[in-house]
Amino acid sequence: MMASEDTAAAGALAGLKVIDAATLFAGPMAATMLGDFGADVLKVEHPTKADPVRWHGASKDGVGLWWKMIGRNKRAMTLYLGSPEGQEILKELIKDADVLIENFRPGTLEKWGLSPETLHEINPGLVIARVTGFGQFGPYSSRAGFGTLAEAMSGFAAVTGEPDGPPTLPPFGLADGIAALTTAYAIMVALRARDTTGKGQVIDMAIIEPILTVVGPQLLAYDQLGTLQPRLGNRSSSNAPRNTYKTKDGNWVAISTSAHSIAERVMRLVGRPEFIDEPWFTSGAERAKHADELDEAVGSWIAERDRDEVMRAFEEADAAVAPIYNAKDILEDPQFNALGTIKTLEDEELGPIRMQNVLFRLSETPGEIKHSGFPQGHDTEAVLRELGKSDDEIAQLRDAGAV
Repeated sequence: MMASEDTAAAGALAGLKVIDAATLFAGPMAATMLGDFGADVLKVEHPTKADPVRWHGASKDGVGLWWKMIGRNKRAMTLYLGSPEGQEILKELIKDADVLIENFRPGTLEKWGLSPETLHEINPGLVIARVTGFGQFGPYSSRAGFGTLAEAMSGFAAVTGEPDGPPTLPPFGLADGIAALTTAYAIMVALRARDTTGKGQVIDMAIIEPILTVVGPQLLAYDQLGTLQPRLGNRSSSNAPRNTYKTKDGNWVAISTSAHSIAERVMRLVGRPEFIDEPWFTSGAERAKHADELDEAVGSWIAERDRDEVMRAFEEADAAVAPIYNAKDILEDPQFNALGTIKTLEDEELGPIRMQNVLFRLSETPGEIKHSGFPQGHDTEAVLRELGKSDDEIAQLRDAGAV
């Protein structure tokens, strides 16, 4: 079916109501992805203990920049779920909600009288995404869980770093980001199932699991071959040359030769075609065993040329190369700008700001950033009035510390 003009204008997920009661990254980022495509996302925060992402990382004039991105396209209200009054308000919100995202330790919702069973009595079609470090059961389920622990336990850190160096963690929320993407996908799967069954369900998302998928078939390799992948720095065990190389003007480029034809083009480009005739060259894994020789050939050629010359030569040879970018480079790059990857919008606290746009482009129902993250409690009163609360009732909720 063709999307209606109204749906196209409002977004693919227009009409979907999402309550984001999670904190920091994985759960809230999943909600952001839904909001980018038109879902009505309500951010619920503790009245005095806001989501720590509001002050995580860099800030300007006391305003957290991470929040501006992860809080975009969300209304923001405060609600103390540990209070009877706050619990009743959440139950009212749940009546016509489609999705609840939470990341409290297992048993917390149950302690507050907000178990999935209770919430499904109120709204049988509700999809409840429970995002925790280790899942809802098992010996580690009660532990505090963060993405760093998942990066450690998934095998990612063990294979990352130089061969003679320590296991290396990423300097950003890798596991959380992967879990966020997976949670958004899981929510859409559950909503699709609801279309058939009419019933909502509970999603048990453990942050330690999704990152296992992107680390690759290491579990299978150990199970079948008894092998463990070593740390290889920027190299690969599956192909070579594959590394980062410094140019004459002090910049860096990255090269991949996952395809055999690309490997041949690179060696011809750098003036070392004799490698192509070696028996081991036809196999990526065998080339990886000769990475020192190949890196010396490629690296010495690149070191004699400025980055622009290297880029032009590789592009003319139809070989795979990319410059190593920082944030400044990304904002200035013509390809990112052509794709609309960077969005400029007017923030009510900071004025014009630039951030990454929605993750992908849909031809009929594209996503949109309508606004950046609002201040804490920005929409509390408006939401309570939507629930039919009077001035006196709102004042009583404030006096009780529920909002």
